[in-house]
Amino acid sequence: MAAQTEKPLEPDWAWTAYEPNANRPWNLALAGHLYRRAAFGASWDQLQQALSDGPQRTIDTLLIPEADTAAFNRAYDEYETSAGSVDELRAWWLRRMIQTPHPLLEKMTLFWHSHFAANGAQVKNARLMQQHVGLLRSQALGSFRTLLESISRDPAVLIWLGAEASRKAHPNENFARALMESFTLGPGHCTEKDIREASRAFTGWFVLRSKLRYIPREHDDNVKQILGREGDFTGDDVLRIVLEQPATPQTLVRKLYRWLICETEEPGEMLIAPLVESFAADYNVLRLAETMLRSNLFFSPAAYRRRIKCPVEFALGIVKGLEETVSTTELAKDLADLGQNLYHPPTVKGWIGGRHWINSATIVGRHNLASDLLRGEGPYGDKLKPWEVARRHGCSTAESAQKFLTDLLLQSVGETLPKTDPARLGEDSEAEMRRFIHTVVTLAEFQLA
Repeated sequence: MAAQTEKPLEPDWAWTAYEPNANRPWNLALAGHLYRRAAFGASWDQLQQALSDGPQRTIDTLLIPEADTAAFNRAYDEYETSAGSVDELRAWWLRRMIQTPHPLLEKMTLFWHSHFAANGAQVKNARLMQQHVGLLRSQALGSFRTLLESISRDPAVLIWLGAEASRKAHPNENFARALMESFTLGPGHCTEKDIREASRAFTGWFVLRSKLRYIPREHDDNVKQILGREGDFTGDDVLRIVLEQPATPQTLVRKLYRWLICETEEPGEMLIAPLVESFAADYNVLRLAETMLRSNLFFSPAAYRRRIKCPVEFALGIVKGLEETVSTTELAKDLADLGQNLYHPPTVKGWIGGRHWINSATIVGRHNLASDLLRGEGPYGDKLKPWEVARRHGCSTAESAQKFLTDLLLQSVGETLPKTDPARLGEDSEAEMRRFIHTVVTLAEFQLA
């Protein structure tokens, strides 16, 4: 990428929409960067369309696609409703991620799945877990306020937290603690007394036979003191109070900054102050994501390859690039082995991410998963055919195919890759290109988003 001459940490520059120029041209590398962050990778046609459309029009399409996403989602909602187990739900969600006309929606649903963690093994009800992820999707690019209100009434979350019963005589503190320390304020912004008092406000709510019930006589209607406020508060009042705290929009902006822009360096308060102020006004997630994705900072070296791909991003980046759908039942199992078991975030804090995705075991696991996907036999069958994809896009020689596939998956980062022997390209040409692709997707650069 071209050297950056502006000061990327100045807010006025950082959050101004990127406009290509001679020093910072719109190119394949930036198109690939956009699709890694706002989607799960891209096909060659998508990358070429992005080059033709330019950054702002491409982002327009990612934010609000022209395709009929409502019809697509209705169809998948019906498929998922018929699922008899959480394992089936995992497979359907991965297939939705691969085929969706609105990848940013699924990318943000995955983000909220870690933020509002609920583990299917604890909930033990596939229908509740399906409703939970559907709830996340409904506001993934909508209103955080609305999403938080829905989460506070979500049986799956309450069961997962062990907060399915809260009586006046014995307030359950589990939801109030998660609400303040994980969902909104973040650690260090409330006291144990705040949590105890907030838990009193949520008394009267029970999950009975998988449905949320309110029993008025079990609600504590006495005065509570929460975060410097005093009153006869209900659970809805607590939500309003935490959303009014300055720590809440700042915590959420920082978390989304790590997801969309950079996880290697924490942003300074001055840098994110304009985003925090705007987000606090109405908690509009779409506007916040749009500001980040359009920004100079997003398209600068300060953001480029500054995130480690989670296992889902790693696997789907291969599948999307090679223009096919594989067995998502098998893929869900393999991703669980790599540490990302969909519908089963490990703790109330979700997946930690970052460097926690990469260790000696998971690196070997990623290499093995790539090998299984590209083998041409076994659990994934003969779905992914890099040589066939290369020929479909005009390649007729080993050299041109190698260049094409490197551009497709790495956007020409300049690595020295092993050359495919033209003499071996015959009946085994697909096998040779599969070996070559395996080399590409196991490079360090491909592990980075």
